[in-house]
Amino acid sequence: MRLSENLTVKEVTKSATAIKHGISNEPSIEHLENLKAIAENIFQPARAHFGVPIAVTSGYRSQELNKIIGGSSRSQHSKGEALDLDADVYGGITNKQLFEYLIDHTDFDQLIWEFGDDQDPDWVHVSYNRERNRGEVLKAIRTKGKVHYEFY
Repeated sequence: MRLSENLTVKEVTKSATAIKHGISNEPSIEHLENLKAIAENIFQPARAHFGVPIAVTSGYRSQELNKIIGGSSRSQHSKGEALDLDADVYGGITNKQLFEYLIDHTDFDQLIWEFGDDQDPDWVHVSYNRERNRGEVLKAIRTKGKVHYEFY
């Protein structure tokens, strides 16, 4: 099933961890509606703008899967509202270019520069809420083994 022209449900639900542990990672109808919204309003505009593939390294996570990987109990991934995108997987653009495009051209809930350095994040986390988007831009930093977020 396609969520947008260039994104499928399979791409946003595939998880090696879920397969390894025999966990279902099937989204509900509400989660599918959220995934379709983020695909149409965030992923597809970026994909169309750059004209190159953009990898989804983490999409939907069932509550059970999210718990196994140590995700936050409030994770928007478990609601179908978040994607982790990595432009480096296929090349053609950088994660920084993707991040800057999303800031300037999309209505997002959260956009997070995930680790990396000042030149390029390791990946880009973006979320979209069908009811209201906060437009919050953050940077994830690891200090002494702990992750914290600061405003970008």
